[in-house]
Amino acid sequence: MKPSITPTTGNLDFAAVQRRTMAVLVIMQIVGTVGVGVAPSVGILLASEVTQNEAWAGLARTASTLGAALFGLPLGNLAAQFGRRFALSSGWWAAALGSALLVVAAQWSLVVPLFGGLLLIGAGSAVSLQARFAATDLAAPARKGRALALVVWVGMIGSVLGPNLGVPGAFIGERTGLTVYAGAFLIAAVCLVIAGIIVFALLRPDPLLTLQRASGLETQKPESMGTRIRKVLLELRNNRSARYAVIAIITAQIVMVAIMTMTPVHMSHLGDSITVIGFTISLHVAGMYALAPLVGYLNDKLGTRPTIGMGIIILIASLGIGATWPEATWGVIASLILLGVGWSFINVAGSALFSGVVSDDTRASSQGGVDALSNLFGATAAFVAGPLLMVSSFSILSLIAIVVLLPLAWLTVVRR
Repeated sequence: MKPSITPTTGNLDFAAVQRRTMAVLVIMQIVGTVGVGVAPSVGILLASEVTQNEAWAGLARTASTLGAALFGLPLGNLAAQFGRRFALSSGWWAAALGSALLVVAAQWSLVVPLFGGLLLIGAGSAVSLQARFAATDLAAPARKGRALALVVWVGMIGSVLGPNLGVPGAFIGERTGLTVYAGAFLIAAVCLVIAGIIVFALLRPDPLLTLQRASGLETQKPESMGTRIRKVLLELRNNRSARYAVIAIITAQIVMVAIMTMTPVHMSHLGDSITVIGFTISLHVAGMYALAPLVGYLNDKLGTRPTIGMGIIILIASLGIGATWPEATWGVIASLILLGVGWSFINVAGSALFSGVVSDDTRASSQGGVDALSNLFGATAAFVAGPLLMVSSFSILSLIAIVVLLPLAWLTVVRR
């Protein structure tokens, strides 16, 4: 049984701490996601330019997603031992280092800094994901979905701006001699450093440490990575609701990443410019985040399964458009917008469910583990999607993604 938590501990007002936490997370998320948002468009195009090899470019395109997977569990363990403040700031600064390496890779067309930079910038994605869980640490049970959704929603601002950093990157390049890609990643590095400073300086008191103290967990001894992983696996084995939430989050990530990662390549083959490609990715990201507050409200009012069911229907509509009109730029754009909206419904609802049913003593580690699994499957999907697009078409890729959705649909509708 999870320990009950009172609204105050001593002179500490949980509601006041939650309000401060949300304010800091909102500011941090806006600034940090500008830096992270550059990877899905500029980073993918840079990978193709530097490697000049479709196989290597495909591997490079998955590197940032793989980086998010590799950092997910370690950041969760850092949060469990030292709090959200330490974990989130560390992740932003690791991503800033990655962005600095990408400046070098872009300026001199170097492969090793390219891969290293994309892996490290994935830490920013992991932090952005874990920020949504930080929003639920002290949220009232009836408002967890809305608290999580707000942090997801504000990430839209930075994530929409990030794919378009090529424009200010060109401006900087004209005055510094940097390439357009190097200029874009220089801006990203600055944003990521600032995001780390914001959370490190202002996230006090730490929401997770406050929750642990209120739950009587402050006397726990530090545990090894292996011990925490075993606890996470035990949690998933014994917790049916947690398993369903994880399946939902992973499925949505596989579908979204596979299609989104290949879209810049497909649009480039259609002859679309970097401006049109960046705009398309921005609209996709807007779809991922713009409706998050509404999704959180629906999840709190209607429940998880109806909300996830809506997301499945939206994703099928998206993939149907992509399969039917793959050669039309408007069709690709419409498909990408709906792809983001469908992902939002499933991710917000699944994440809120997971945060609500996981036990307090494995909370941070389990959340980090879910994000790690989600990004690992996403990276695999992105890597596989490249060869699939080469040997088939964007239509076939969209149809395969529909098939991937079927098990989640069955769990949602049939096996309640």
